[in-house]
Amino acid sequence: MYTQKCIQCQEEYPPEKIVYTCPKCGGLLEIVYDWSGLSINKKDFNAIPLSVWKYKALLPVKREPISINEGGTPLYLCDRLSEKIGINKLYVKHEGLNPTGSFKDRGMTVGVSIAMELGMKTVACASTGNTSASLAIYGAKADIPVVVMLPAGKVAMGKVAQAIMHGAKVLSVRGNFDKALKLVRELCDDEGFYLLNSVNPYRLEGQKTIAFEIADQMGWEVPDRLVLPVGNAGNISAIYKGFKELYNLGLTDRIPKMTGIQAQGSCPVVNAFKQTQKDIIAIPDPETIATAIRIGDPVNAVKALRAIYESGGVSESVSDDEIVTAQKQLARIEGIGVEPASASSIAGLKKLIQTGLITQDETVVCVTTGHLLKDPEEVLSICEDAIEIDATAESVRRAVFQ
Repeated sequence: MYTQKCIQCQEEYPPEKIVYTCPKCGGLLEIVYDWSGLSINKKDFNAIPLSVWKYKALLPVKREPISINEGGTPLYLCDRLSEKIGINKLYVKHEGLNPTGSFKDRGMTVGVSIAMELGMKTVACASTGNTSASLAIYGAKADIPVVVMLPAGKVAMGKVAQAIMHGAKVLSVRGNFDKALKLVRELCDDEGFYLLNSVNPYRLEGQKTIAFEIADQMGWEVPDRLVLPVGNAGNISAIYKGFKELYNLGLTDRIPKMTGIQAQGSCPVVNAFKQTQKDIIAIPDPETIATAIRIGDPVNAVKALRAIYESGGVSESVSDDEIVTAQKQLARIEGIGVEPASASSIAGLKKLIQTGLITQDETVVCVTTGHLLKDPEEVLSICEDAIEIDATAESVRRAVFQ
């Protein structure tokens, strides 16, 4: 059994009520379970392959899920990179190896499944790219119409292509993500569409399985710290919730320090953290090469700050140059190709080690949220050009050894 509960006034709403924020006070909602009758231990998971739905007992979906085999992403031990940046043990949880190339699939498998349970006829979202791609694909799988709104000229073409190819109605909004989100929320309220941005608490239930998998892959041990990008701030909130649930169920013995990284041109959560505030001041015109986290007014900021403060974590910003450097290092040292937003976790880790806020003896997991091929234009803009040569052996040798 579970309810939707406001994190501010504690008002509760039944599972079937279609509500995204608290009608009483406007606060964010989260799914709260009554697990008093649940008997579960680590051995219950032993024979089940890694996936989001390995943990179905800890998720709110009753029906057969709308699934394309999401989750089960690798947790890489990155010895060479850890040595270079000065930390003893670094893992990378590469969420870019989900079916659509980003972590959003975890939320969408749950969110679209709930939409079908509730009998919704259309699903919708605003997006910086990955959310729209994921919703389009899960909507296609569920045979339900999809409407997505994207900030015009601000979304990597790989993500736009996914949404269009899978049949979503794609609206390119002359404005930034925050304006697109306002419009799509109005559309959902007026037309009865089901909103699947991360303000929807059901979507975050899928994303919390990143925490479950990390603990599972580490033999039910918990890292000292988790470092991840922060855009609309749903993922850091969800993963923290997942680790808290494992701890409360007695499956793990502690909760990692949640560490949120933003780009310098788009860092309202970092600004609030550094001023020890619980609310953010929105950035009206956010800008960064990391398009997936180019969000000036993150809807889940309150949850994200709670996760950081309660876990003893920190929040830091990094420059676009630092992001690009980290993106190249991760690819060329460890063979892990990620989009710019993903690399912000590595860039942030490096910066926090240099400033002494993360110590050398910590075990750290960095979450990389999207695949390199999500934004190939950015890759071509930051890397060396291919060398054009004549079709002769002499030209080959000259190019190789010059």
